[in-house]
Amino acid sequence: MELRSVEELMDLLHACRGAWDTPDRSGDPVDLHDHALQTAALLRRSRPADKELQVAGLVHDIGHLLRPGDDAGHADLAADAVRPLLGERVSRLVRLHVAAKRYLAAVSPERGLSPQSALTLRRQGGPMTHREVLAFERDPLAEDAVTLRQADDAAKVMGLNAGVLEDWRTVLELVAAGRVRLGVMD
Repeated sequence: MELRSVEELMDLLHACRGAWDTPDRSGDPVDLHDHALQTAALLRRSRPADKELQVAGLVHDIGHLLRPGDDAGHADLAADAVRPLLGERVSRLVRLHVAAKRYLAAVSPERGLSPQSALTLRRQGGPMTHREVLAFERDPLAEDAVTLRQADDAAKVMGLNAGVLEDWRTVLELVAAGRVRLGVMD
């Protein structure tokens, strides 16, 4: 699936209400909708000028909705879906959020993961090897991907009011329009 309009993306994000990262709801304590809003809000607070990073936080887990139960492939699926609309950087950040988890598990093993994230880490390849860590650190988006991952890990709070999805429509439109203005149509 490739998203071609902000309206299509908004519909998909609205469909995340009541959808979970695991089909049997045994995973994280918030649905994909609340998780997306919390992740984006944390990124807005920590990096207010980086709209693409915020949007990556908003859309990073839509792969769980597109193909339920695909923990290992959800990041690639989401990245491919948003690339035509939101551009290469947002797509790469979404794709890298799983690699960033594996990286952090390797370089900061004492750092806690939610039980569900610890379980899916095994399915996603486990902590990175030393060679993978070095390669990841050379990626120009590594630092931003780690920032996204940290927000992702923190955005699992039941009952937290992180705003409403409609608040993000203008930001999504700006990010999508920025690609057109820069002539980066794919």
